[in-house]
Amino acid sequence: MERIEELEERYALAGERLLQIAADRETQGGLGEYFRRTAEFALLLLRTKELAEADFFRTATLEELQEWNGKLYEDIAGEAYGKSFASPAYAVSRVGEEYGQILSFVYAELRGGIVYAFEGRDEELLIHLELFLQIHGEFSEGELPEARRLKDDVYWFVSDYSDVTVSYRIREQLDPSLSFARDIIMESDLSDPRYLYRFGEYITERELRMSAYLDSLSGEEIDRIASVFTEGYRMGFEAADKDLSKKRTVNIRYCLGFERIIRRAVERFADMGLQSILYRAAVSRVNMRETSKIGYYGSPASLQYEYDHKGDAALFMDKAFVERKLGVMKTAYEQYRELAAVHGGPAVMEIFGEKPFEPASCAEALKPDRRQQENQVLLYSRTGRLTNEYIKGEERSFTIIAFPVPDIGEQFEEIFRETVKINTLDYRTWQTIQQRMIDALDGGERVHILGKGANRTDLTVALMPVGDPETETIFENCVADVNIPVGEVFTSPRLAGTNGVLHVSGVYLNGLFYKDLCLTFRDGMTEDYTCGNYEDPEENRRYIRENVLFHHDALPMGEFAIGTNTTAYVTARKYGIEALMPILIAEKTGPHFAVGDTCFSWEEDVVTRNPDGKRMIAKENERSVLRKEDPGSAYFNCHTDITIPYDELREIAVVKKDGSRIALIRDGRFVLPGTEELNRPLEEA
Repeated sequence: MERIEELEERYALAGERLLQIAADRETQGGLGEYFRRTAEFALLLLRTKELAEADFFRTATLEELQEWNGKLYEDIAGEAYGKSFASPAYAVSRVGEEYGQILSFVYAELRGGIVYAFEGRDEELLIHLELFLQIHGEFSEGELPEARRLKDDVYWFVSDYSDVTVSYRIREQLDPSLSFARDIIMESDLSDPRYLYRFGEYITERELRMSAYLDSLSGEEIDRIASVFTEGYRMGFEAADKDLSKKRTVNIRYCLGFERIIRRAVERFADMGLQSILYRAAVSRVNMRETSKIGYYGSPASLQYEYDHKGDAALFMDKAFVERKLGVMKTAYEQYRELAAVHGGPAVMEIFGEKPFEPASCAEALKPDRRQQENQVLLYSRTGRLTNEYIKGEERSFTIIAFPVPDIGEQFEEIFRETVKINTLDYRTWQTIQQRMIDALDGGERVHILGKGANRTDLTVALMPVGDPETETIFENCVADVNIPVGEVFTSPRLAGTNGVLHVSGVYLNGLFYKDLCLTFRDGMTEDYTCGNYEDPEENRRYIRENVLFHHDALPMGEFAIGTNTTAYVTARKYGIEALMPILIAEKTGPHFAVGDTCFSWEEDVVTRNPDGKRMIAKENERSVLRKEDPGSAYFNCHTDITIPYDELREIAVVKKDGSRIALIRDGRFVLPGTEELNRPLEEA
């Protein structure tokens, strides 16, 4: 009771002070504009909190909900972002470089208050309001403060309140009693689009059209889609000989608009004995991983806004903060140890069809320096190890599937049906054909990949030797379980002897577009890299280092695979959506190469067998083998797939120890005897 009274008193004081700041007309110039506008937004958050508590977002009309959603996001949506203090460039232009970056960060953090207001997370909303008030107070003492004081305010806010922000983030990933999103999905009338506005996310035509389209499908069609999703999850445990009966929860990650499928998935998981946990993508930089979104989310109001703030950790990413956050995480995991032990892992539904995003370079945006980048890498590494300690890799699994959204164009509904077809192809046909390829690959010492035409790829991938061909294999026969749709064989390459150039003319990775991406490997590690997105070569290198290498000096080739889903490839070409295909499907439409960890991180010692009974032995490389003595050097906590399309291939050939070659693909066609069936979709297109 005392705690509630204390919060109410602090809210009353904050509200009173915000009203005064919003009404202040004496403070002139950019600072006056910043404080007034930010105070007005903070008051909007307080009003949103009141409306949420009064159940307004469940009972209001569609028009009222749309108007309020617009108010919450209008400051960064579309062209408005260019004149928002959420933009570091605008903030610097109005208040100078000394203050601009910090004040833009404070405002961006405050925007996360939308989520706290909707979910009733009163303490988190309040501490962010108080951060803004503290910053304002620094300017109220007659003299302008040193920027160092503002940075200290931000640093200690992030560090001191980690007990609140980081602890809750751990809990919401594990505790099914936190059911905000699940309750909306399971209790709402999903034929009424008003339910979408109850989440607090930015709602656009994408979510409205997606929801309406799924509402037009029959119950049988929805069940078919949901069953592929949930059965893939179950099969992942079965294929890896992991005991699903020990698990009690599953985390569903998806994009808003797909609630009808998600509701059926929740029901199907319940039939397996699993409660579904749905938590939102993080909105505070302390819990974010640059531009990656882990959880559920709606359309971004501005992709440039999200990109400009991905380096905001530069304000606090030192060694002391790394230790502080890890300590809080450890305490939280201990508190929720029992929940962590019964968590089965994520079931992920991705989307594709969005317009490829090529971010503009923002010189005013915060960027971690070299030491801070090293601290980030250290944090990610130790976070991965800590998570694995409580949610053990050898006991958990996952599944991932992707569907198009209406942004993909006028033929959306047709493309959606084609995607359902791709995601439900009969795996038995591929299983047999892929085994023919594996038999040839198992006899090789290396694989040579050559591009053709403008593609400059000339790459040799070294393979682990097979000790006993009767019982062992080095390529996994991947059908449709954890990784939907069907269609690839993959391995963890040997690093020593993996050399050459990987080039693609255009590729879409983790939501960002790369033109003429070129990586050079020496003994399996990235030695050089470039692309053609920017005129300045150093800007291109920075773009790759930040978003593909994730600040590592070099990454290993963690995976080599050959995709066999020519049906998906033809579909992409038919509708002209090659650049829009998610890597989940695109990786099945040609050979692909992952930079980062292997596909078997944290579970190298778990026995995995192909359908023919042979044990998969190529589960680690010269870096991941260090996991028992030096986990920090073994794992990189990233894995990015890069695919070469069939039509850019001259040849993929297995090279045996005696130098003889077995061609698998030549001029974009499968030529190994027994695999010709894969060419049929290509020839019928």
